[in-house]
Amino acid sequence: MGINKQSDVSANLQIGPTSSGAVRLYVEGDGIDLPLDFEPDEAEEIAEEIVAAAKQARSIAKKK
Repeated sequence: MGINKQSDVSANLQIGPTSSGAVRLYVEGDGIDLPLDFEPDEAEEIAEEIVAAAKQARSIAKKK
């Protein structure tokens, strides 16, 4: 599945710190139970990418 392909799959996303000092993105849905742990620096890079993607998405939505 590509990033532009729509899907009917739904999942919950939880984000928080772990007791070991990592940042965990936890994805849960039908048949999905996926904890993803990142070092704090990696998590900040991911956050920056999310913010940049949100800005691009807003720009695309305004053009429509």
